[in-house]
Parts: sequence; structure tokens; C-alpha cells
Amino acid sequence: MKALILVGGFGTRLRPLTLSWPKPLVEFCNKAIILHQIEALVKAGVKDIVLAVNYRPEVMVSVLKKTEEELGITITFSVENEPLDTAGPLALARDILGKDDSPFFVLNADVTCTYPFEAFRDFHLAHGCEGSIMVTKVAEPSNYGVVVTKPGTTIIDRFVEKPVEFVGNRINAGIYIFHPKVLDRIELRPTSIEKEVFPAIVADGQLHSYDLQGFWMDVGQPKDYIAGTCLYLSHLTATHSSLLSDPTKNKWVYGGNVLVDPTAEVDPTAVLGPNVVIGAGVKIGAGVRLQRCIILSNAVVRDHAWVANSIVGWNSNVGRWTRVENITVLGDDVTIKDELYVNGASVLPHKSISTSITEPRIVM
Repeated sequence: MKALILVGGFGTRLRPLTLSWPKPLVEFCNKAIILHQIEALVKAGVKDIVLAVNYRPEVMVSVLKKTEEELGITITFSVENEPLDTAGPLALARDILGKDDSPFFVLNADVTCTYPFEAFRDFHLAHGCEGSIMVTKVAEPSNYGVVVTKPGTTIIDRFVEKPVEFVGNRINAGIYIFHPKVLDRIELRPTSIEKEVFPAIVADGQLHSYDLQGFWMDVGQPKDYIAGTCLYLSHLTATHSSLLSDPTKNKWVYGGNVLVDPTAEVDPTAVLGPNVVIGAGVKIGAGVRLQRCIILSNAVVRDHAWVANSIVGWNSNVGRWTRVENITVLGDDVTIKDELYVNGASVLPHKSISTSITEPRIVM
């Protein structure tokens, strides 16, 4: 089987983190976002993976070469000279996706979920139609495009964008499987798979929906990245806690949905959780309080600091008795001096903060 991951462009929604790394390589629960997806695809039998990219492909090539060798797969970078939206990249990768009759996955690089790719594959093969969309239930469907199926079937009848009256609560989760003949519908130009390709497949009765069981989140912006981290940690604690307690797995979880890389140094008086991720080489000082936050690799949080609902970037330094909260995001190599308050700031890489920030703003 094959797969195409829509890597996209500049990752502007996840800045300042993406000023230092392409978005797919930003760590999510101590592993690059895209590696979660690649490993799940390989488990489902995928051997060829295409990354549709138009920003800094050279960085991803060097990093993912090792992954390619370790997993015994082929990773191809399909570089767009101009943004091709969500369907155009399929036409650009036609030679790989259409090289045989086996179906191929398409997924958005921003999505995290339980990744039930094996069950999704079997569902698609069983109905034998042209395409399948993974859908997820949401509490407030009026904010999304809703997928409506024909009564008593999984065949998609129509899509309703931001409905004002209730027509359903299932939305497109950004993960698909297609038969290669779908490529005949797509031209090599900027094309929307949702607005142009799906309606044509629906009109022919060839598109089915598959209900995702478990959590789902688009982690493409800081508040959702944090929320998705919480969901993922809860999933790990519920389903794989015994595996994660093994230090040889390069991570472990303990009380309160806390994930710590074994190379991190955490003072025993620090209080962690709920929902905390601590990356490789991180140092956490005495009396530190961490809650609902991510501390990326080689960062330092000094004695008695408080970090909540925030992301501390790589190599950053949070001073003693400092309080950081309200979706503050520190880019790479940011220093916050001692005894400061930082509230909802987005701090660009290599900055030093010496006065408190009391209202959300970008620090350039």
C-alpha cells in the first residue's frame, strides 16, 4: 500500500515553533508529529510514503532518511513549485500513487488521533468503492462541515458546511483512502479535494464514511497542540501504560498523564501534572510546578517556577520563581529572567525577557 501526507507550507499557525523547525518535525509527545503517522501507516502495510511539501524539504529529507532505513520503507518528497491545495498534490504524485491497483491513504499532517489505519483499510476494501473518509463526532457541528450519510448506510449523501440546523455531528477528520482511479478526476493544478473532488465522487455514490473511535484533534495551532497533547496522554495512560513504564522505550508515563524522556533531570521536589510532557535533556529544578504544558528538548525550568497551559521551546530557560501561563509559547532559545510573570505571550526565537508580560502579545 501507499500513502500521501499533506505536509503543507510554512506552518504559520504554530509559530514561533515553526520558525525553527518545519511543522511535521516539531515534537508531539516526544516524537515528531509526522513520525506518529508514518509508524501507524507502516503498521497497516504501507511501504511507499509521499510527503507533499513546499517548505524546507531539505531539512525533512535529512531527518527522515534514518526513519526510512529503520522502517524499511520508501519516503518520497513531492515538492510543489506552487501551492496545490489538498488535491493537486495527488496528481503531482500520480506515478507513485497510481503505480498499481492497491489503495492509498491521504492524510493531513496536522491531525492526531488513535490512527486505526488497519481497521480503516479493511473497511475500505470491504465496500470496494472509490473512496472512504474517516469522520469524527464533535459536540458543536455548526462550526464545521458536516458529513451526512444515506439512512442506514455508510454511503455519503452530501456535505453541509456550518449547518444552522442539526443535520448530524460527524465531520471530516482529514484522513482518507482512495482507489487509484480517483486520480483520473484530478488535474495537476491547485485543486480542493473537499470542494471539487468529493462532490463528484458523492454524485456517483462512490464515497463512504468510517467512524473514528477515540480521540481526534487538529494540532496545527498552539491551543489545539496543547489540547491534543492532553488527549493523547489520556489515550496512552488508558491503553499502553505498561509499555510506557519501560525505560527502554525511551519514555515513560507516571501519575497524572505525565510523559518524561529518561534523559531529562527532574528534581524530586517538583510537582508534575496533570498532562505534562518533558523532552530529552530537559532540566526541572526544585519546587517547580508544571501543569498542562510541554517542555521541549534541552530546556531548563529553574527552581520554584510555575508553567501552566503553555509550551516551552527547545533550549529555552525559565527563571526562578517565574510564572508562565495562558498559552504562552516560547520559541527556540528564549530566556525568561527570574521572578517574572508571562501571560499568553508568543516569543520569537533567541529573545531574552527581562520584564513581565501581563497581556497576550507577540514578542519580536
